Amino acid sequence: MERTARVASTPTPEPLLAGDVAALLDGVPRQRGQVAAPVPPAPGAVLRPYLWRPRPWRLLPSPTGTPVTFAYTALLALTSLFASHASPGLVRAVYQDSSTDVAHLLRTPVFVLLASALWVAGGLLSPYVLAFVLVVTALERRIGGARAILVFLAGHVLATLATEVPVGLAVLAGHLPETSLHRLDYGISFGVAASTGALCGLLTPWLRWPLLALAGYSLVTDLIAFQDPMTNWGHLISLAIGTGLWPVVRRWYRERAQAPADARAVAS
Repeated sequence: MERTARVASTPTPEPLLAGDVAALLDGVPRQRGQVAAPVPPAPGAVLRPYLWRPRPWRLLPSPTGTPVTFAYTALLALTSLFASHASPGLVRAVYQDSSTDVAHLLRTPVFVLLASALWVAGGLLSPYVLAFVLVVTALERRIGGARAILVFLAGHVLATLATEVPVGLAVLAGHLPETSLHRLDYGISFGVAASTGALCGLLTPWLRWPLLALAGYSLVTDLIAFQDPMTNWGHLISLAIGTGLWPVVRRWYRERAQAPADARAVAS
């Protein structure tokens, strides 16, 4: 018995539009050599425009982003308020006990080297307060709080010794009177100068060299004025100490940049 088949009448198909063709082609498996689907951008590329937006508040210390600088700034504010409101006699006695002159360095070197960095010569209106806030904050964001304070103390301690030890030797040689052993010497300016020099090594060249030239010009101008040559020499020495630390702070910066994100301080 022969097979038979009924052919049903079918309507004439309507022409496909361009959009319908594209929809049908989406269901066809792609062959090798065809253009692959666009790869979504990496998360870093998406966040890059946000990361490069100006954020001026990052210039100032914060409890979460730069806790060490924030705490140090608060301490300097307290000591400055004390110096402004306490009796002049008490303030002078505290300054004298914290002074890093030769006499105190011989008796209590560690105490006076630390205590002298708690006071601001000139109070909160001193330009070194603003420089401390901006420079040490920027340095802590790049290398961490402990290392930023280590740079600050390196300039403070080494520049102090570099200026006071020659005074002691000059007194022993008879070139200076014994009253030179009891001069007032305190403040944060040596540490700020060293931190400025170190920070310049972490900036881009178009920021590094103008900032370093401006700082050097200001300190040389003060030295030429010859109002306080010993302190002014100390500022130049501490700035040189900071620039001499460029290899160290750059290595610290690279280590911090390569560290896991959860190991770094959360920036505010």
